[in-house]
Amino acid sequence: MSISMYPIVTGADNVILHAENENVKDPLAPEIQTLLPAMLDAMHKADGIGLAAPQIGKNLRICVVEIDGIIRNFINPKITSASREKIIFEEGCLSLPGELFTIERSEIITVRYTDEAGSNRKLKLRGLWAICLQHELDHLDGILICDRYKNQKNKHVYAL
Repeated sequence: MSISMYPIVTGADNVILHAENENVKDPLAPEIQTLLPAMLDAMHKADGIGLAAPQIGKNLRICVVEIDGIIRNFINPKITSASREKIIFEEGCLSLPGELFTIERSEIITVRYTDEAGSNRKLKLRGLWAICLQHELDHLDGILICDRYKNQKNKHVYAL
């Protein structure tokens, strides 16, 4: 078994995972073009469906997602709209191995991003794609699912 060039950064208290992440200035720069397949490789080796650059120690606004054999590279992604309809899903994270959290997210999102060819794109995503991309964008904002879970629990007040 080979070890990925970039090991996955783990730990809820790891400062790399909570740091600010920079926008990519040139998506076609050689280091970005090399980083994208390396991220995909690291994600595959860890049996994940999504990976954000901070999870391999790179504080850049990049994530990769592969669902049902479809691979998408998101450079400088930004959610431009999110549905009021929510979906509740038990999420895991490669940076928090063995932990699962029940997370509430928007069922449908629209995202703008730059792809690996440097083209500006807009996508409307739903279901697992929407969940996964929201999870990865949380990473790009320095938020882990354990943080979102705690925040979510604090917002819900139940009458007795």
